[in-house]
Amino acid sequence: MDLPLGTGAIDVSLPNCEVTVARPAGGAPVDVRAAAERALDDPIGPPLADRVDPDDDVAIVVTDITRKAPDDVLLDVLLERLERCGVAREQVTVIVGLGLHRPMTGDEIEAMLGPHADLAVNHDPESVVEVGTVSEDDVPVEIGEPVVEADAVLSTGVVEPHQYAGFSGGAKTVVIGAGSESIIRYTHGPEMLAREGVRLGRVEDNPFRETIDAAGDLAGLDFSINLSYGPAGVLGVRAGEGRRVVRELASIARDALSVPIDREYDAVVCGVGAPKDANLYQTTRAATYVALGDRNPLREGGRLVVPAALPEGVGDGTGEQRFYRRLSGATDPESLYEAMRTGYEPGAQRAFVVARVLRDHDLYVTNSDAPEVVEECLMHAADDVADALEPGSEVLVIPDALNTLLVDG
Repeated sequence: MDLPLGTGAIDVSLPNCEVTVARPAGGAPVDVRAAAERALDDPIGPPLADRVDPDDDVAIVVTDITRKAPDDVLLDVLLERLERCGVAREQVTVIVGLGLHRPMTGDEIEAMLGPHADLAVNHDPESVVEVGTVSEDDVPVEIGEPVVEADAVLSTGVVEPHQYAGFSGGAKTVVIGAGSESIIRYTHGPEMLAREGVRLGRVEDNPFRETIDAAGDLAGLDFSINLSYGPAGVLGVRAGEGRRVVRELASIARDALSVPIDREYDAVVCGVGAPKDANLYQTTRAATYVALGDRNPLREGGRLVVPAALPEGVGDGTGEQRFYRRLSGATDPESLYEAMRTGYEPGAQRAFVVARVLRDHDLYVTNSDAPEVVEECLMHAADDVADALEPGSEVLVIPDALNTLLVDG
């Protein structure tokens, strides 16, 4: 069977194991450009023409390289529509929503945005403006200057399963991608992540999602165009009011991505592939999505196996480096988890969540370019998937772990 690795695939053979493959139904793919045109023709809420004026300076916040989004196509469509509204190309700034990830290089931006790369700037988390506060704790919402200074704010995004927000997309692209450490510290802190309702696949009554949406109101998000993915490709595109866009696309994704599970396994092999397997920080999402989702399919003491290329090692961004320092400086998962329950710096939340999983399950990362980094971070490195499994194991293989929702069968 083929599993993703980087931009390619590897052939995985497990003759000494009993293998079950979890493949979601997937849904029917759509043409992105045509679906985006239809979404703008029939938006959820007020049309784009009601959200912008001809003399507006417009900010469009897009996802960065860690998200698999055809932002070049979405920008094509958006810019054409803005021109119809009387907004010239020169009035538009595209902000790459980095959060605490590393800045994208010029070549990466050009590859991602094509002919629109000249409009793009990386978000600078040090150059932000407070636009208000959220929650009873009066957490400041700070947004990048190019966004705050714009007359109209638009966003692209991918509505995909997310460990904390339930599904990503909507206001999250702006609030986290073009925000500051303050909102990331609060929303990704141990208190928030421990709240009922903050979990993979849940949008309604999710405090994380509610906080992000409230912050999006303060940031002045006027209009979103998002899409959802399935195994066959893009499942749908919706445009309009961010909350409703996310909810509709989450419903489409949930139907397409759910797989019922009615037993437990000795091991789960989690497929990732590019762009998520570029570094260890992003790669570990596969393991935590499986073990901390609605239905953990592992037996007690079962192991997780993730083939990942890791050309960037642990990753170069602020969050990735904080993740690395926490894991590499710990002696064991239990003590790390307990130490981090009282708080941690933004970006380190992935170490907290990984430690939570490692208390119960070993995690093997195979086929990587950085086995030494894996070993330094309380995980195990192996040359290939078969080497990470005990003969005779009952194994669940999830070819696309980040786009598969395991539910009770």
